[in-house]
Amino acid sequence: MKEFWNERYRSEAYVYGEKPNEYLKESLTRFTPGKILFPAEGEGRNAVYAAQLGWHVFAFDQSIEGKKKALKLADKHKVNIHYDVCEFEEASYPPNEFDAIALIFAHFPADKKEAYHQKLLKWLKPRGVIILEAFSKKHIQFNSVNEKVGGPRDIGMLYSAEELKTWFKDLEFIELYETETELNEGLFHVGRGAVVRCIAKKRLMDDEIKA
Repeated sequence: MKEFWNERYRSEAYVYGEKPNEYLKESLTRFTPGKILFPAEGEGRNAVYAAQLGWHVFAFDQSIEGKKKALKLADKHKVNIHYDVCEFEEASYPPNEFDAIALIFAHFPADKKEAYHQKLLKWLKPRGVIILEAFSKKHIQFNSVNEKVGGPRDIGMLYSAEELKTWFKDLEFIELYETETELNEGLFHVGRGAVVRCIAKKRLMDDEIKA
């Protein structure tokens, strides 16, 4: 997959656009800026937007071409982002490091999704939030007839609200729902699709509550 993404991001155009995802844009207004992580961040549109709002931004992706374009976009908007190139298994941050983690169309192999999400939760501070928008399993009905809307064709890589309830069972859900939406993000997210959206907060541990 690394070569697939390097090839896609090698073009001069920002293939998912330069503007942030609308759900992320709306969600970030609810929280005071702190330290935020963007896994599988690609060309950097969301990370750069968060940095413009005053967030201390970290990101990683397997694509070196994605990083190049992300840093170019950050320079254009005169902000700084910290961007690592690595596979998910190689990513490493201290426990309880981030006030927020944003997963925007970050799709992983079915047999790795749960483990990846558990790893992310270890990096999240108590009272930190997960912000997620991803294609839902119902999206197969849309990208099978309109390839321009994008998203995995492998249903195992798609999401459901029920999965998130299981993976994030120890979090407090602020909102969690599936819906249909019109996407207009660059060249590869164009048209009607089905998504799942989630904001969930990490609870304090018992010893932290007593302290």
